[in-house]
Amino acid sequence: MSMRPPPCDDFRRQHHECIEANGRQLALLDAALYTTALGGGGIKSNVSGFGSDQYDVTDPKEEKAMIFFFNRFYFTISIGSLFAVIVLGSPLTVIWWVLFLALKKRNQPYPFHPSLLNDYENRKVPYTHKFKCLDKAAILDENCGANIKKNNPWVVSTVTQVEEVKMVLKLLPIWFTCSFSTFLIITILIFTSLNEKVFVPLARKITHNAQGITSLQRIGIGLVLSIAAMVGAAIVEKQKRAIVVEKQVKISAFWLLFQFFLVGAQEAFAYVRQLEFFIREAPDRMKSMSTGLFLSTISMGFFVSSLLVSIVDHVTKRRWLRSNLNKGKLNKFYWLLAVLGFLNFLGFLALASRHKYKIQQPIKPEYRDKELKRWNDEKTEEMEKKASFELERNVKEL
Repeated sequence: MSMRPPPCDDFRRQHHECIEANGRQLALLDAALYTTALGGGGIKSNVSGFGSDQYDVTDPKEEKAMIFFFNRFYFTISIGSLFAVIVLGSPLTVIWWVLFLALKKRNQPYPFHPSLLNDYENRKVPYTHKFKCLDKAAILDENCGANIKKNNPWVVSTVTQVEEVKMVLKLLPIWFTCSFSTFLIITILIFTSLNEKVFVPLARKITHNAQGITSLQRIGIGLVLSIAAMVGAAIVEKQKRAIVVEKQVKISAFWLLFQFFLVGAQEAFAYVRQLEFFIREAPDRMKSMSTGLFLSTISMGFFVSSLLVSIVDHVTKRRWLRSNLNKGKLNKFYWLLAVLGFLNFLGFLALASRHKYKIQQPIKPEYRDKELKRWNDEKTEEMEKKASFELERNVKEL
């Protein structure tokens, strides 16, 4: 038995005769998805603890380096997320594959007329001569003899696919500035980098603490930024409705960038520091369990948010949250989130102010002796330079 339903050609699709997936195929799909989630959870709860274990907290240099590990760890995760959004997103897969086929067939000559390209007669968008080099992805060569291979996107693209890629390439400059998920991830990357290069060194000079400011203080900053993001979203939503509904004028999507910026900054502060806090403060044998509990709170947050939406939708009788945002009152929902965030922040302050950080192990004698020897060598070298300078000055005076 096949693990997926049979392919649906254009004729069956037009006549609504495509065969749907049966119960066994859907069960296999669900099992694969849940297995992937289970494996991902196992990796996430262990990899950060494993990485931090590579640093010896009894060595002052490695203790400082471990502080930056969590920034770099989350920076790398964000790079992967950015790669997934830009490269592996399902609409973009077609783009990369058209580009690949065009590169693969770069030595193929252009056909005498565009009508000789694959599926030219069934194209859904007009043919254009711009970015003509991409037309080679739709060239029918000796490997595309059978009709099945002509419909195989891994062998040859259709004219429609090529033209869609051309259209996307023309929109890319604007897309890069308007893709909010991309902007959010870029903001996270920026702030994780600033944490390491700017905020931590500056805070160290002020507080004379190896961490700059404590993990809980950074988490508190992240919570404040999340509240500010909800307040900003509420204000922007109210202004948007006033302009769109009353003045019948469309506003730019760039109005949303400010709250996305705050959310990205909040995640760089709160998420990374929570990860660091739960690993550093947990017993050595329970780091993975502590990380797992931290990640479970995030998963619980998704369930609670869904529950909150359902409760608000029921209490307000669907007046706040509607499919047409201009007819709803989404700004009030954002204010509700801001209030809940503020109450959560007060609870966090009450608990964080009472927390006593785990006492780290004392510095090992060999490291202490090494630091003392280095300090003595520096002092000796400084005294020798001073004596040499005094001797040279006395010689000149004679």
